Amino acid sequence: MSSMAPPAPSATTRRSGTLAPCLAPPRPRTAPARQGCDLVEVTSSAREELERWVERHAQAAVEIVAGDRPATQLVRWNHADVHQDLVRRAVLVARAGRREPGRGRPPGVTRPRVHGVRLSFLSATTVEAAVHLRHGERSRALAARFEVHRGRWICTALEFC
Repeated sequence: MSSMAPPAPSATTRRSGTLAPCLAPPRPRTAPARQGCDLVEVTSSAREELERWVERHAQAAVEIVAGDRPATQLVRWNHADVHQDLVRRAVLVARAGRREPGRGRPPGVTRPRVHGVRLSFLSATTVEAAVHLRHGERSRALAARFEVHRGRWICTALEFC
């Protein structure tokens, strides 16, 4: 992993502005990480580590939009434009449900879940991700780009499809 960018941050620390730990039990890995359309060589351990981190980031992002967590929990790992878009989406969803953003979902609404992540390494410091989301019986996609900035991965683009 010497040529790879810094490892994904640990999700075990809870400080203001940090990625909160995933409260759901980790999904068992029944198959090795899948290679995407990589333009550089990547070790399987580096791929798996970043894949798990991107999965947690995507889960937190959809929970922000759904109103389950405040947007400030991801501010450290998002570019300012991505953060502003998440806040805007959370406000719109909250207004539609006549509630405050970051204060939880309306009763009876299922929590969105990350169902799968596929990474493509464009360089040692740039990764694009395709994320499969499940919301009840519905599926959605999330496209993201992560780049190393000041020694850590940050999300520089996030698109809900």
